[in-house]
Amino acid sequence: MTMNAFNPLDLWYHSPLVVIILTGLAVLVAEGIRRNSAALSFSISLAGLFLAGVLALLTVGPDQATFGGMMVHGVFGRYFSLVFVVAGILSIITSREYLARMNIHRSEYYALVLFAIAGMILMASGTDLVVLFLGIELMSVPFYVLAGFMRTKSTSNEAALKYFLLGAFATGFLLYGIALVYGTAGTTNISAMKSSLLNDRVFLIGTGLIIVALAFKVAAVPFHMWAPDVYEGSPTSVTGFMATAGKSAAFAAIIVFFLRGIEFAGTSVSTALAVLAAASMIVGNVTAIAQNSVKRMLAYSSIAHAGYMLSGVAAGNAEGQTGIMFYLGAYTFMNIGAFTIVGLMEREDDKGLLFDDYAGLSTRQPALAFLMSVFMFSLAGIPPLAGFFGKYYVFLAAVKADMTWLAIFGVLTSLISVYYYLRLVVQMYFRDSDQPSGVRKPPGVLIATGIAALMVVLFGVQPSLILRFIAGLL
Repeated sequence: MTMNAFNPLDLWYHSPLVVIILTGLAVLVAEGIRRNSAALSFSISLAGLFLAGVLALLTVGPDQATFGGMMVHGVFGRYFSLVFVVAGILSIITSREYLARMNIHRSEYYALVLFAIAGMILMASGTDLVVLFLGIELMSVPFYVLAGFMRTKSTSNEAALKYFLLGAFATGFLLYGIALVYGTAGTTNISAMKSSLLNDRVFLIGTGLIIVALAFKVAAVPFHMWAPDVYEGSPTSVTGFMATAGKSAAFAAIIVFFLRGIEFAGTSVSTALAVLAAASMIVGNVTAIAQNSVKRMLAYSSIAHAGYMLSGVAAGNAEGQTGIMFYLGAYTFMNIGAFTIVGLMEREDDKGLLFDDYAGLSTRQPALAFLMSVFMFSLAGIPPLAGFFGKYYVFLAAVKADMTWLAIFGVLTSLISVYYYLRLVVQMYFRDSDQPSGVRKPPGVLIATGIAALMVVLFGVQPSLILRFIAGLL
């Protein structure tokens, strides 16, 4: 990777980011010109994201430093850009009907989603701690607002307040960590930091503070306290986007700093990450068993999945990076699809969110029951779906790093997760219900959810396609 000063080609290399920012500004201008232009903003946002996705594919190339070494252009950034863009497209398509049904269909929703995606791309493309911080804040601030988008609901306001307060607390840890790292390394450029710095106690403390901040963003134990309440209180369309694209962006930042930056394998940093991974797998899966709300179950499930992916980070090897990237791509489709169906089932006053509300769904809504079953089986890690291979690759990385105990923890806790995922499937197929069958299924939402299910199957049947892209062979 060569360092270079700015040149006009840097804008082309990062054209997906530029397009998304311009699209977000266009949505704001459209709202300023014509009030209540939610339908127009929906179309502008989709068009901008599709264009950004095309540009992300066109600009794939070998790693090359851009903007004077502050960012990097390459397969890694393009892969995550595609994950964020696809998550944004699916979320926007599936959100429209939900927002209209909840009487919160407003243009600013789409602008906030677009700016959050811009922050995510910065996190995945940055090679400097300053860029990383800017990306996290550009993603987090829209999330704080989106969490409280149902302004008339106390649970939504509570979710926004909790997320903001704890997020600000995590930001303090991040800034203090960056200050300590800069003070010892003499630079904020991650690629210039050497593993020998881990022998410096101050640098190690700064790295620990950065771990705390990023662990909060991925909802890893013990920094997960916000996730269940925020996921439950936020609009379901926001929860799905936050739990997939937001988590993917945080893991992209973790990979940039730990796997593509300092070499920490075999150090105390690796041990700390392994402990976080094991704790997240245990707490997330065990607590999910006791939940009666499907949204809260998926919230604790996301904590467990953060633990699985942290296993790949703790391994500190190339297999770990590849496994996490594959896992995040598959997880995006699994979770967005699941939360979309939860949003379709949800009614006003938080009705339709309990396990009992899914009783007999296979009789009332066979298409939704089938799609939800695909997502649940994949989240449980049942082959040949994508979730199985995601877990396989991160556990394999742990074994290769002589952390077999961590892989065993992952397998055992995955077995626990089968209970609560299949509990929902049993409700849908083996329980009777006298509830009415009236669930609106807009064609666009159903098609988007079907595409998500198809990708879950494709990732499982042909994982080599994604792995080849990650390796830069396509």
